[in-house]
Amino acid sequence: MSESLNDGEATAEMVVKFGGGVLAHREHFDSALALIGTAARDRRLLVVPGGGPFADAVREVDRRLRLPDDAAHWMAVLAMDQYAYLIAARLVGAVIVADPREMAAALSAGHVPVLAPSRWLREADPLPHAWTVTSDSIAAWVAGRVGARRLVLIKPPGATAGQIVDSYFPRALPSHVTPLVVPADQGEALRSALRGGVERG
Repeated sequence: MSESLNDGEATAEMVVKFGGGVLAHREHFDSALALIGTAARDRRLLVVPGGGPFADAVREVDRRLRLPDDAAHWMAVLAMDQYAYLIAARLVGAVIVADPREMAAALSAGHVPVLAPSRWLREADPLPHAWTVTSDSIAAWVAGRVGARRLVLIKPPGATAGQIVDSYFPRALPSHVTPLVVPADQGEALRSALRGGVERG
């Protein structure tokens, strides 16, 4: 059974998808984490990890061995779990969560929830098993399930709007969620995106 909750305590105002490519830029990785931590003091936010070098390893194995789609998909999702643990280890006040109930409990306790998505995705299995679906689409789906109105996608320096999302992303993004794409080296833009008010309908 898939997890989703509709009461106020189970919602997040914002989902912050922290791209795995940012990890290659240590200074911007640390500064983006600091901005997330600051924003989390005033916002109910959920951090969703990318796959980064962990997913790249899966892509390389797939390139060499031509894995079945299901195997490659779940290996890539597990790569997101690995990055989640890295983020949680570096982000002050962060805790790993696996579903909306754990997210709600973390927020209520004053923690910053970082989603390790494999368990929830295995239960719900909401997206196609293909490389056309990346952590961006997963974050979009998660944003809809936790009631977020905003999805901030933090990308590596130099990323542009045309490069940042997979082809499935428009289908995964609920109509009520506003996506904002911000390269990690644009500190003021990221601060603004994370602080921006969330309209409540």
